[in-house]
Amino acid sequence: MDSPPSHGAPSSDHLVHEAFGPPLGGAQATAVIALGVISLLPAGVLAILLGAMANEHRLSESGIGITAAIEALCMAASTGLAGAFLKPTRLKLWGIGVSLALGGADATTMLMHGASLIAVRAFAGIPEGLMLWITIGMIARTVTPERWSAVLLTTLTAAQLPLSALLTAFIVPRFGANGAMATLATASLTGVAVSLAIPDHYAPLPRAEGEGGAPPPRGWLALAATLVFGAANAAVGIYIIPLAMQAGLSAGIGNAAVTLSLGAQVLGGAIATLVAGRIRYFTVFVGGTIGWILTWLVYGLHPAAWLFMTATFVGGVILLFVTPFFVPMTIEADPSRRAAVQSGAAQLLSGALGPLLAAFVVGDRDVHGALWLGGGLLVLGLILSGALHFTTKSQAAAAT
Repeated sequence: MDSPPSHGAPSSDHLVHEAFGPPLGGAQATAVIALGVISLLPAGVLAILLGAMANEHRLSESGIGITAAIEALCMAASTGLAGAFLKPTRLKLWGIGVSLALGGADATTMLMHGASLIAVRAFAGIPEGLMLWITIGMIARTVTPERWSAVLLTTLTAAQLPLSALLTAFIVPRFGANGAMATLATASLTGVAVSLAIPDHYAPLPRAEGEGGAPPPRGWLALAATLVFGAANAAVGIYIIPLAMQAGLSAGIGNAAVTLSLGAQVLGGAIATLVAGRIRYFTVFVGGTIGWILTWLVYGLHPAAWLFMTATFVGGVILLFVTPFFVPMTIEADPSRRAAVQSGAAQLLSGALGPLLAAFVVGDRDVHGALWLGGGLLVLGLILSGALHFTTKSQAAAAT
């Protein structure tokens, strides 16, 4: 995808070159990325958090998937609705308010179990989604959105990695699930200070006369491909620890695999940042699909611990290498970038859809159905993205 011009934005390593609106200063961009990191911080350690709650009999095994699905669904809905209906103004005030709300929800989770725990996590998804709306708003307006998406995801994973290690090695064994939630509540409240440094508004996206705010049909197809690809990985990823245990490995190996995956994702995100603008999204998706299928085949073979860990590392690299390229796919399909603004919501919704679908194909004694589900979704996602890619090339050829 050719990058759009920056409309005279000055050249500086300390500015985010915007395709729409004035460039942002480095401190502002850093704060916006930090707010997005805070909003997504629980996602990388959700398997550890919900696994600890299940071990304390506060959730069932199927409840793990249901809780993850509902929180992600509420987060996706709030991000999507905000992108469609809210003007990107008074962003500082929005950031402060939702940071306080999220910190309160995390603290309240410590008192809950069963259905009430699920309800509180559903509420937590709303401020998480509004935080992410602020960050996606910046990314969708940049000249190289795949690069800034990779920066967000790499920074996020770099934060999740030590958090995962801390939770696994110290907090959960000593303080249980409530210790983990108290840690998250503290992290959420740092968003109040971060929000003071973000820009107070963004420039509006261009809209042709008579156009509504919804993406065009090709934009919706790109969002559908994003949803399906993301759901495939989420369906398998939420069951990493049960997959390890059903392979005859310990829960400790499963927890360590989650942490190792986060480290691998830092590498994958760094690679995506370096190659952004130099490689086509469909090439990335083909390679990622092949790599994921091979990784999940290993999970299904009851591997030794070292092989399970190696496969998880490879899958983690692929995850953060592939994910940033969802945004350029939506921009190629919808140059107005209205679909790109909704890309974050689609990715979040995939985090709900994957575990929700997996809940219907797994049981307490066998979760391998999630692997078959993930493989089928990957193939479907590749078909949808291929349809976009090749019809775009056909349209370009016809236009010439």
